[in-house]
Amino acid sequence: MNKELIESLSILEREKGISKDVLFDAIENSLLTACRNHFGKAENVKVEMDRETGDFKVYAEKVVVETPEEVEDPMLFICLDDAKKIAKKANVGDTIQVEIKSKELGRIATQNAKNVILQKIREEERNVIYNQFHAKEKDIVTGVVQHYFQKNLSINLGKADAILNESEMVKGEHFRPSDRIKVYVLEVKSTSKGPRILVSRTHPDFVKRLFEEEVNEIKDGTVEIMSIAREPGSRTKMAVYSHNPNVDPVGACVGVNGMRVNSIVDELGGEKIDIINWDENPGNLIQNALSPAQIVAVFADPDEKTAKVVVPDYQLSLAIGKEGQNARLAAKLTGYKIDIKSETQAKDAVGFRYEDYLDDSEEYYEEDGQYYEEGGYAEDGYAQEASEAEDSADVAFENGEDTTAEE
Repeated sequence: MNKELIESLSILEREKGISKDVLFDAIENSLLTACRNHFGKAENVKVEMDRETGDFKVYAEKVVVETPEEVEDPMLFICLDDAKKIAKKANVGDTIQVEIKSKELGRIATQNAKNVILQKIREEERNVIYNQFHAKEKDIVTGVVQHYFQKNLSINLGKADAILNESEMVKGEHFRPSDRIKVYVLEVKSTSKGPRILVSRTHPDFVKRLFEEEVNEIKDGTVEIMSIAREPGSRTKMAVYSHNPNVDPVGACVGVNGMRVNSIVDELGGEKIDIINWDENPGNLIQNALSPAQIVAVFADPDEKTAKVVVPDYQLSLAIGKEGQNARLAAKLTGYKIDIKSETQAKDAVGFRYEDYLDDSEEYYEEDGQYYEEGGYAEDGYAQEASEAEDSADVAFENGEDTTAEE
């Protein structure tokens, strides 16, 4: 019997992840509960259980009194004659251990003890599942689509189900039962019915985690994702930095023939991804963030977190993007409020005159009505001469076509 008990506990530990020590404690507590239900009290009842053999002993600690008449409560006191039958050296005033046979506890008390054990097993199972998924918060997991309910989606993650709310779904994405999808774990809450797991496919960190899974250089810390901005289902901009000068951060993320980025684009249902180089200089960063548009000059104010950007007339619509998307994502990515004007607009706009941003102590030259510092930069305001060539791994603008990483 004891051998079967130990084997059963081992199976529970292996399959449910519940520690045998916890189960032993549950059995001990169930026996105490049975004694309390049977005798009406159990304050002086002790349970000892051998973790190796499964043997257990239930006993009550009773105070020895001289005569049976002095035994006010049989659960607390025992007369001297009866005590000597258990311990020959017992004396009045001693406390002795009187064994309680579990068979004496009765059917109802035994059933209650069983319920206590089952309840503890269920609680521990919920705790194990909660701890398992709580450790995966802010990470990606793979699940199987089950069904829709009230426009939300139920996803099976193995030992638990997750909820993908309508607000966390990408518009245009449709899944069928049994589809395998990746989701980002937003939050894990502990409830009486088990863990409540909320997941997302729209969170910017979902894309970040996908790159961490796909790109070894990000996984080992060589390349770091410094900032990310996303409009789910449409476009993502991501700024990356390499801690190793010999590693091109953008190239590492794109992969050979775009294999790495394309696998992520496929997972996101065709969402376009722009990957740019991170730069500590706000002017350089904003220029990179507005790619594929060419930039004439950037005037950035680090204190106010604002930037004025001048682009060629024919590049204005490209810099702003469809419905303002390119400029909006660039602003999110850099943390700057960006005001974009064409060269024609800038010449007439108040606050956009280049000479207002130039430091008289520096040497500048004028070319085609534009002002540049020797070397291409103006320290005050970070005025920057536009580079003719785009970064080789940025989203390119070639021959009038938007050749994204996806394409």
